[in-house]
Amino acid sequence: MQAKTASESFTIMNELVLPNDTNVFGNLMGGRLMYWMDIAAAIASGKHCNAPCMTASVDNLSFKTPIKLGNTVHIEAKVTRAFNTSMEIHLKVWGEDHLHQYSYESNEAYYTFVALDPNSNPRKVPGVIAETEEEKALYEGALRRRQLRLVLAGKMKPEDATELRAFFAIDSK
Repeated sequence: MQAKTASESFTIMNELVLPNDTNVFGNLMGGRLMYWMDIAAAIASGKHCNAPCMTASVDNLSFKTPIKLGNTVHIEAKVTRAFNTSMEIHLKVWGEDHLHQYSYESNEAYYTFVALDPNSNPRKVPGVIAETEEEKALYEGALRRRQLRLVLAGKMKPEDATELRAFFAIDSK
């Protein structure tokens, strides 16, 4: 299986915030944004492995600035690293206020997707080739983020998370 560049999975998705998408404050509801981000991540992961994929986890979802009614949501998604059957996807979200003509950073998150074979079993995915400095930094950090996800999910013992231990300079004695 031949590795693919991170840029090959790059996906851009735009949505207009309508009244049904907002809360009583006129802000885009977080759940609706997560839904749109999930779709963008699914497209990016599918582009990377040419297979149907499903969400395995969502983490580090940071709500920085609310997106208002009538603004456009701009979502960028890209696979940062692939493991055996899973892929980490980094998403960045901006709001665009067309009336006042400016864009603002709104959200960021990491989603993990698993590729599925025709029997809905996990299947191997191609590796990721990081080309830019940003892609390389995301690629390097992906293993630590993965180990943290696995430790928090109870699927890995903290003492086995070697990348995390090295990051925090925890002595192995």
